[in-house]
Amino acid sequence: MARAEAAGAEKIETTGERERFGSRLGFILISAGCAIGLGNVWRLPYITGEYGGAAFVLMYLVFLVILGLPVMVMEFAVGRASQKSAAKAFDTLQPSGRWHWFSWWGYIGCMVLMMFYTTVGGWMLSFVVKMGTGAFNGLDSAGVGAVFNGMLANPTELVGWMLVVIVLGFLVCSLGLQKGVERITKAMMVCLLGIMALLVIRAVTLPGGLEGLAFYLVPDFGKLFAGATAAEQWATFGNAVFAAMGQAFFTLSLGIAAMEIFGSYIGKERSLTGEALRICGLDTAVALMAGLIIFPACFAFAVEPDSGPGLVFVTLPSVFNQMPLGQLWGALFFVFMSFAALSTIIAVFENLISWSMDKWSWTRRTAVARTAGIVTVLSLPCALGFNVLSGVTVPALGDIQSIEDFIVSNNLLPLGSLFFVLFCVTKSGWGWDNFLAEADAGKGARFPAWSRLWLKFGIPALILAIFAMGYVPKIAVWLGMV
Repeated sequence: MARAEAAGAEKIETTGERERFGSRLGFILISAGCAIGLGNVWRLPYITGEYGGAAFVLMYLVFLVILGLPVMVMEFAVGRASQKSAAKAFDTLQPSGRWHWFSWWGYIGCMVLMMFYTTVGGWMLSFVVKMGTGAFNGLDSAGVGAVFNGMLANPTELVGWMLVVIVLGFLVCSLGLQKGVERITKAMMVCLLGIMALLVIRAVTLPGGLEGLAFYLVPDFGKLFAGATAAEQWATFGNAVFAAMGQAFFTLSLGIAAMEIFGSYIGKERSLTGEALRICGLDTAVALMAGLIIFPACFAFAVEPDSGPGLVFVTLPSVFNQMPLGQLWGALFFVFMSFAALSTIIAVFENLISWSMDKWSWTRRTAVARTAGIVTVLSLPCALGFNVLSGVTVPALGDIQSIEDFIVSNNLLPLGSLFFVLFCVTKSGWGWDNFLAEADAGKGARFPAWSRLWLKFGIPALILAIFAMGYVPKIAVWLGMV
């Protein structure tokens, strides 16, 4: 790996006082690490199971290319052209001040994301210990579910693991961009990919695992239209389309400037479209590999693959219990899950820190200390929302974690992506010509200039559809229609 990095990674020179990645490989792996989170290894597998496997995967990939990839290039372009985090980028590129309000969008979005992501990251670390120490040995899914629910009901345990995640994340960020964030995230990503490869080999070689591969890799478009009547069939298809579009946003962390900051840390040696393609490719590869682990394992032991969010925390531990050396494989699976979560957490922490440094001229040490305090306080409601604050719910949304997830996934991500698009393609923002010139600077793939109308009208229309469809079932509940 070291030789490959030395041969293929291009050093990026430091300009002024702006921190820089030490290598191109660092930029790609860290950006991919931000995108490769629980959206890949948790959410995508279970919604793929719900909507029939490979046919849904194909639809998701289409939306990733036509919807997610262009927005990622735009975020990178805003960051690289401005050489600032979202705190100053929009004022730098559009000095009129009319986009100043959007500078807060990324900060708020990243902060709300961390309000529940730190708790879920804590679950992953907890399951590494539980699986490794044999806490699930001999338990079926009901028994594993009882252990999981017992953890949720214990505020001390949940808050404790949440604090471990926060301390680890900010400790890495406190070491600096190159010595901390880049060096440690690169190591985690290499380990993540290596562990995944081992788990894929183990899963696909299980007796009966080939049925899971067929479910996952052979499209059955009829499953996208499940239902007894035409209305039910089209409703199923509509839900699948909405899920695929939403996943394209969720998996790439788009719309809250999570990618924008990494654009500000790189030079102009490579075109942004080419780099975004590599990052999306790595992100998609990890998502597909996660399915290659989960579905063969489920089919090998006659477990339904559409068991929802509980697939990872309840179903899979019981599956590992039935495997030879299952305790080892289960522990490795949750180490992989923890690395996926921590890579995102570290990247988003870096966003919050850099934003604070740009906005208020804080030193990194001050930004780390103050941001860590804010994140800790704001993360408490989610961790306590399963026990002490379990009575705090909103109709049609659910508990505190579900409320925070809805705010990010159904509001901040799609609307933020819409604003990035408008900023890059309209005259009132940065403008199409400026965006295209920045995206195409350097060697590599060029952004398709013919796609301007699609970006100006097509992508905003799809984003507004995502936003509206996210509210339809909620409004129906609020109005008492269901």
